[in-house]
Amino acid sequence: MSEAGQGAYGYREVPDTEALAAAAADGDAAALDALLRAVEPEVVRRCGRFLLYREDAEEAAQDVLLQVARNIGRFEGRSKFSTWLYTIVANCARQKYRELKRRAAEQPLPAEEHQRPDPRTTSVIAGSRLDLLEALDRLERDSPHLVAPLVYRDICEMDYTEISERTGIPLGTVKSRLHHARRQVRPWLVVGDAPAPVRGDSGKR
Repeated sequence: MSEAGQGAYGYREVPDTEALAAAAADGDAAALDALLRAVEPEVVRRCGRFLLYREDAEEAAQDVLLQVARNIGRFEGRSKFSTWLYTIVANCARQKYRELKRRAAEQPLPAEEHQRPDPRTTSVIAGSRLDLLEALDRLERDSPHLVAPLVYRDICEMDYTEISERTGIPLGTVKSRLHHARRQVRPWLVVGDAPAPVRGDSGKR
């Protein structure tokens, strides 16, 4: 491989993840390896917007990278790779939350006051940030069509155009659904130490 090729694959410079994704989708194993290394820090950070404990975010991130490796052949380039990736991030992080919630429900109460339950499992119920995930599950039961715009915009921080491309929903409908989702979710959230993830429109496009 030439030095220029090495640069394009991120060995000597900041990688172009869109180019790497396209090459990886065509079966280039070296491109896939470089892509996974390039996106891992951002994937961990994005998972951390869902999950309070870094260990949980890192575990969810590993699930994301595994899903990318397994499914990169399905990436057709119709939307940006980052848009495709953040869908996987949202799904894996929420699945990790559900696993932790099940673990918390199955965990017996401590026998003595000085014994504390695993903070990773109790955090999914009492964590100041994670009550948003409970609200998302409730929103999915009540108004499933409102979930994707809220997750993509307020947690994944995607712009409206990306959300429209990913969901196949017109831009105006995306904004309308986001407005209704925020209004429906806000009363369910418990204000804690962390800033509330559901926000007003900042004007970002």
